[in-house]
Amino acid sequence: MTLQPFVSLYQYALEPVAPFSWFGLPISSLDLLGAFRLCYVLRQIRENLRNEHVKRRAADSKLPALEERSFARDALTTLTVVYGGEAITGPLLGIPPSFMVSGVYPVLYVLMQALVDSIPVLPPMALTTELPLSFLDGHTRAMLLCSLIPPAILSASSPVVASSPWALLLSSLVITNGGFFLTGLFSFLHPTPLALTTPSELLPYGWTTTDLWSAPLVTGLYATLTHAQPFWADIHAVLSGMLGGATQKVAPLDAETARTACALVLAGLFATRTAKTYGVVWKQGVAEKIKTS
Repeated sequence: MTLQPFVSLYQYALEPVAPFSWFGLPISSLDLLGAFRLCYVLRQIRENLRNEHVKRRAADSKLPALEERSFARDALTTLTVVYGGEAITGPLLGIPPSFMVSGVYPVLYVLMQALVDSIPVLPPMALTTELPLSFLDGHTRAMLLCSLIPPAILSASSPVVASSPWALLLSSLVITNGGFFLTGLFSFLHPTPLALTTPSELLPYGWTTTDLWSAPLVTGLYATLTHAQPFWADIHAVLSGMLGGATQKVAPLDAETARTACALVLAGLFATRTAKTYGVVWKQGVAEKIKTS
């Protein structure tokens, strides 16, 4: 199966759109959709946590009371999710975080948060809504894992870091998940006052979360397909030999084709997670409708 239609679609989604392009801002339709999707999901999570807390407090009055939400807290939560991991790795890699270089995208996320907050009611997460959005999630995440993180590591001031496959994978893991880790650590999404708590990644089986392990996996796949570092070129040759292909001088894929392939892999992973998470609930709902009809 050729990837060219998906490559062309990806390229089109990454082209700057009006009115931002009129002012030289590189904001694409994928940027807008990705920002809206993130803010939308974070609001759904906040509302789910609030509803659960209300139910628990009805049975146990000793639990903390609800705290009135503020836009500043919600906007800070979104920015922490987006830039928290980058803020952790930037000083270690000697690379200034992107939010210190340009305010275009931080302002975009704040404005998108305001837009999402203005929506009167959001539907709950369900299989019928989350499954189609897995395709979007795969492509927005692939941008981070393939087009943003690898170039930053390869351009690091330290030659040791720039050529280290471990630095590449570790950076992918931390940059992608560090923001959610900090958000969980400080209870940003909870309806109660801020307090230190155990992030979900450190709870039993938290390490199995798809977002956690898929980040280094997909970055490694992209690096292997594009020969981003000498180590990955050798890995590509070994894998090609194991699959019956040539074992020497394996040609790398171009960056856009490799990124598209990674996006489709991620879309498949996210779709599988969605089906596993919401499939049972959806089947139960269908069964109940059949019984009552």
